[in-house]
Amino acid sequence: MRDVIIIGAGGGGPVVAKELAARGLDVLLLEAGPRHANPRTEWTHFENDANNPLTGFFRLGPSDRSKPAWFREWPQNSFVWQVSGVGGTTQHYYGNSPRAYPGVFNDYTGADREQYDIAHRFPFGYAEMVPYFEWVEATLPVQTAAMGTKEQTWFRGCETLGIPVQTTKTTTGPSYRPQENAILQPGGNAGRTSDRDLLQYPKATGCTFCGYCFQGCMQPIAAPRNQFAKRSTDNSYVPMALTAEVWSAGGRPVELITDAYVTRVHTEQRQGGLAATGVTWRDNASGEEHREDARVVVMSGGCTENPRLWFNSGLPNPNDWVGRGYTDHHFDWLIGSFDGDTGNSKGPGSSARLEMPGYGGLENVGLPPALEAFAMTLSDSGIRGQYDNDNGSAGPWDGPAGRVIGPELKELLSGGIDTLLNALVITDDDVEPDNRVTLSAFPADEHGPVPKVSFRQRQRSARTLRNREFMARKAAELLRGAGAKKVYRINWAPLILHVQSSMRMGESAADSVLDANAESRAVRRLFIADNSALANSLGGPNPTLTTQAVATRTAEKIFQRYFGGDPWVRAESPVVSTDPRISVRLGELGL
Repeated sequence: MRDVIIIGAGGGGPVVAKELAARGLDVLLLEAGPRHANPRTEWTHFENDANNPLTGFFRLGPSDRSKPAWFREWPQNSFVWQVSGVGGTTQHYYGNSPRAYPGVFNDYTGADREQYDIAHRFPFGYAEMVPYFEWVEATLPVQTAAMGTKEQTWFRGCETLGIPVQTTKTTTGPSYRPQENAILQPGGNAGRTSDRDLLQYPKATGCTFCGYCFQGCMQPIAAPRNQFAKRSTDNSYVPMALTAEVWSAGGRPVELITDAYVTRVHTEQRQGGLAATGVTWRDNASGEEHREDARVVVMSGGCTENPRLWFNSGLPNPNDWVGRGYTDHHFDWLIGSFDGDTGNSKGPGSSARLEMPGYGGLENVGLPPALEAFAMTLSDSGIRGQYDNDNGSAGPWDGPAGRVIGPELKELLSGGIDTLLNALVITDDDVEPDNRVTLSAFPADEHGPVPKVSFRQRQRSARTLRNREFMARKAAELLRGAGAKKVYRINWAPLILHVQSSMRMGESAADSVLDANAESRAVRRLFIADNSALANSLGGPNPTLTTQAVATRTAEKIFQRYFGGDPWVRAESPVVSTDPRISVRLGELGL
């Protein structure tokens, strides 16, 4: 029998695996998708190679890409970037790691308290979270982003809005700042040259400004895996988990099995109620099924897959909140067109932001050509000006919202994509009970009934809609202030990237699946450690850092409750993933 089985090696599962293995527990980490152990031979920087949802190396499917991707039902106009494999969606995130706003926690007493979704707060205080934020920030590590031309242009616009520069990690009011991101700072020749020979490790370290963050980081050339610039979990927590005995006295390495699709969580009645006892997983290549037992099970499959596995396992859902509250950040996208060079496609993908607590935030996102084209066409308004509707048709942008086509598109791109500047609108959303995951009526696949995600786009709460319009107008003001000659609003359809809360923790058993320790209220010894455990939309900040901080806290609670251990976050300094001893060990393992 194992001590702990963790289902999913995306943004949260490896955090729990690393922390518990470091304390000497026997941890099995199961991942449904592949492990890209040699990115430089398995990946390219070509956007379609990476991001095609059917054939890309970042897709929802098994390691064998000759086999079809796994089907998920999305009945509304939307697009989901769901990724299976070690690292999960952190493989294509931008490393953005802002802390959640204090206003979403239950100890917040600020004058703007009513601006937040106070009905769905975290069941503990921000002050309690700070040490866990600090632990993850030191472990990844999280650092102030490297700056370039697009950031300089962005900040020029921010300066015209009359708000201050933020100088702390905790957001206390309207402000702007460089991103706090999980990308190693450029060192040596990095960021100083485009000469490939000079950008090889150790002549260059950290971010080389290649501009291809979304295609997975494999820079600098010749660097060991744990020195890759972007600190996706496949480059940070997973290498640490697999080499736990190297850096932690008494630690033991995690066993990682990939292409292992968990189809059932097993339970039994014990004194005190129903308890998780193990899992059944299916080998994607052979089709063979395996049973593993454990003292604790942790689900980290994500906001869509966790509810599916719950339902397919026949686990109890007494308050009907399993799969409910599927919450995102009601994105929108605005583009400024400039006469001069903005550096849009160069450097870290997203290194500057603006904060508006109670409403959300804005991020500058620089993109290579195909992703820029995607962002310009993902509209819920159709072709720009085609429909007379209220979807962003009137505002401080040029003309109605919608995708740009024809002569106007030619004009917009006449100077190339490096004359554009993008603003991503990220709202503070209310938890919407009718946004949910259920089982689809479509035929089951080899792993059982497939999930259906019902997602309301236009019937959101009045506060969420208000927030989106407010932040879209701020984005237009910022772009104008930066010098844009024209500003276009796309009115994005749902792009499911920042998604959370489908298995939420909460203050009340009436509307949450998990208690304050992220343990299931209905099944003892069953925990959840990914975005789906988050209580709300965090006020708007990107969810990964908060997910990883909560996962660290969850690991500590597991260790204390079921293995008689002491807390560690306040007593020790975290071991960072760039420890040179790990590089030596990774070389021995061929990693």
